[in-house]
Amino acid sequence: MATKQIPGSRVVAITGAARGIGLATAKALHAAGCRVALGDIDVDEARRQAQALGEGAVGLGVDVVDFASFDAFLADAEQALGPLDVLHNNAGIMPIGPFLDESPETAERVLRINVLGCLNGMKAALPGMLERGRGHIINTASVAGKSPVPGGLSYAASKAAVVSATETARVEYAGRGLHFTCVMPSFTNTDLVTGTSGTRFVKNVEPEDVAAAVVDVVRQPRPDVVVPKILTGVLRAQPLLGRRLRDTMNHLIKADRAFLDIDQQARAGYEQRIGTTPPKGQLDAAPEAPAEVVDADEVVDARR
Repeated sequence: MATKQIPGSRVVAITGAARGIGLATAKALHAAGCRVALGDIDVDEARRQAQALGEGAVGLGVDVVDFASFDAFLADAEQALGPLDVLHNNAGIMPIGPFLDESPETAERVLRINVLGCLNGMKAALPGMLERGRGHIINTASVAGKSPVPGGLSYAASKAAVVSATETARVEYAGRGLHFTCVMPSFTNTDLVTGTSGTRFVKNVEPEDVAAAVVDVVRQPRPDVVVPKILTGVLRAQPLLGRRLRDTMNHLIKADRAFLDIDQQARAGYEQRIGTTPPKGQLDAAPEAPAEVVDADEVVDARR
């Protein structure tokens, strides 16, 4: 079955697009008729993936924590593809484990990439969108941004910040022709969940599931998207249930252990790639982290 086209051949810039959710989204949007700029700190992989997509796709380098780099990424995307219609702030990292075992440097890195990277993207994209009187900013958060995730304290905090930033921007720029969407995936089968124990009853989603949700929201904007949809009602009901019942439910589905009962050795490659320090007691199992890192695209929870 042919992919339903999005009218207008829109220009979309995506961060963290060399792999995972970002890449799946770039492929889905390109198939729907959009022109896509794949941005990633791993510029060689971004270019390779863009070349595989063909005409209407370009791979570019971007360091999301550096505003000048983000601004240049969007300028290069517009030069190659035309004025920007949609920015998808998707780059992010997810180191997990007991909070007190996490180094201060790792916590700072999570907040810089997941939160500052998102804010940099909005600051870089908004002036042009406001001038044109149209535009759509999509931020990848996580179910973890609305639900407690033991073992993912810094990650959950960063995603809660993204949820709040997206909603606040929506209100601040209301009536200006812009749309803001927060995408909140649950456990997604990317590198981010390598070595995690998962949860009972709620199946992991695939990057393509999240990509399909993004395509739908580009076609018909709305403020919030939860993947899978079944968790939308759960997130809305949690505040009404009270903490005791919510915590009991999370325990029954093992959401309270998903980021604590982990195989850190299995995660060593991911930790190395994102440039974070493994939790204490696992350092012997993990290779030394490099000085330069690759921006992983963000996802998950257990909630991600």
